[in-house]
Amino acid sequence: QVQLVESGGGLVQAGGSLRLSCAASGRTFSSYHMAWFRQTPGKEREFVAAISRSGVSTDYADSVKDRFTVSRDNAKNTMYLQMNSLKPEDTAVYRCAASPRATWNPRGVYNYWGQGTQVTVSS
Repeated sequence: QVQLVESGGGLVQAGGSLRLSCAASGRTFSSYHMAWFRQTPGKEREFVAAISRSGVSTDYADSVKDRFTVSRDNAKNTMYLQMNSLKPEDTAVYRCAASPRATWNPRGVYNYWGQGTQVTVSS
């Protein structure tokens, strides 16, 4: 089992940047495929980005492609989400998630979730 804690959220103006972190503890971080999701009240949870265990493969939602970058440092047990050119519609609670499955399915099922960090983008 792995425990996940997000940090780095906050209030930023449109066009600005933020970097989110997801710190993992418990079982070996490098054995998990990881992802970021976001959710706003009244809307379904939305896939944002994912990264494979090794960090070689990544996947992005069309809405964030070319603006967000997902990365991981397995030596530090941490995943990151660099968010640039932020828009008001990026406002949400961002949660990281982990999957222990052998096969990477970036938009599949994730078993472990963090509590989330709020990102608010003002216009």
